[in-house]
Amino acid sequence: MPTQPSAAIAQTEVAPLLRLALPIVAGLAASTLIGVVDTLMIAPLGTLPLAAASLTTAAMIIFYSAIYGFVSAVGIEAAHRHGGAQADAVAAALRAGLVLAPLMGLVAAVFMGLILVSLPFIGQPPDVLAIITPYWLAMAALLVPVALLMVIAQVLNAMDRPWTAAGFAFLAVVLNIPLNYLLIWGVGDWPGLGLIGAGLASLIAETLALLVAISWLARHGLLRARPDPALRRRLARDGLPLAIGYTGEGAAFAVIGLMLGIFGATALAANQIVQAVGGVLYMLPLGMAAAVAIRIGQASGSGDPTRLRPIAIAAIGVVTTWMIAVTITLILSGSRIAAALSTDSAVVALATAMFVIVALIQVADGVQSTALGALRGIMDFVWPTRLTLASYWFFALPLAALLGFWAELGPLGIWAGYGIGITLVAIILPLRFWRLTAAANR
Repeated sequence: MPTQPSAAIAQTEVAPLLRLALPIVAGLAASTLIGVVDTLMIAPLGTLPLAAASLTTAAMIIFYSAIYGFVSAVGIEAAHRHGGAQADAVAAALRAGLVLAPLMGLVAAVFMGLILVSLPFIGQPPDVLAIITPYWLAMAALLVPVALLMVIAQVLNAMDRPWTAAGFAFLAVVLNIPLNYLLIWGVGDWPGLGLIGAGLASLIAETLALLVAISWLARHGLLRARPDPALRRRLARDGLPLAIGYTGEGAAFAVIGLMLGIFGATALAANQIVQAVGGVLYMLPLGMAAAVAIRIGQASGSGDPTRLRPIAIAAIGVVTTWMIAVTITLILSGSRIAAALSTDSAVVALATAMFVIVALIQVADGVQSTALGALRGIMDFVWPTRLTLASYWFFALPLAALLGFWAELGPLGIWAGYGIGITLVAIILPLRFWRLTAAANR
């Protein structure tokens, strides 16, 4: 039984969480920066290529989410074993993850390729679809190295080596910039490849970063664990509900992008700007969600359950403060940001309005993400999956469609409806965590 209230103990957890979360944020931001770099370097090609990138990004969110959810089970397993000082078990989890990840990435790439066939039947702009195929397929192939790098990052984070994981992610960004410049715009008499060049540059950069990461793991003896089929099966079983939950959330987000596509290329281009910027600012909640899952997993593995609530309180407090700052920034600076990323006045006007709506969603989105990470840390996988799927698909998306189309509020109504659904999840998930950790605080 704790001798101090959870809120008081939480103050001592803020610094350890930030020490872990900030390099995770850096690594996640580096991954997102590839999309920002693509947006910046594709934007001069015009509104249609930018819209094609937006539509591709909307679909990729589904599969990024599925892969991230699936491999999170590897990170939680490694955190529990690291908390119990079981180095061999951590290495075994890494090996199992490196076997499962490329399979997951390949399945995701195939399904993303199949989705391409359906785009003409769901109201997407024909002029955008006319140029999208090569870029779409290149980004689908990117999912395989992404899955492997996600596993490596999860285990390194669990081992308290988050800056190493961030370094591999930043390497991909550094490589992506010159590759983008070369493959999009060409050199000398070669005119470059335009939009497809951006996709190939991302694929090459991510693959090269993966090769460096594997070489580092081999040099540090982390690839010598013996195969453990039983562990692999258990991680696959644990990862499945996480993959389903994250896929459901990512797919709901992608459906928002598809809904916006019905309003035309201008809406897609505006959404790409908002999501490219918002995605970077959202990295702290994502990083904190990963950090709180690891810290809670380590506390559980070390046999100290009284720390669970203080860790969660500290994480939610930090995230809420950050997201309030993000909200204010987006509301005050959205128009300037949009104007810096597009010369199309219609795109700038719509993106500016979108920034205000998205800004108002930020606090709830940060809280639900952090609470979900806390529940992952205590290995509560199935119930949160059911909640998020029900909230997004049976409440948020219908409400988004109602406000966007029936109420004729357009793209802003779609985002408003989705935000109300996120708020519902942000209320319920922390209550779930509090109930499940009651026994340790009596």
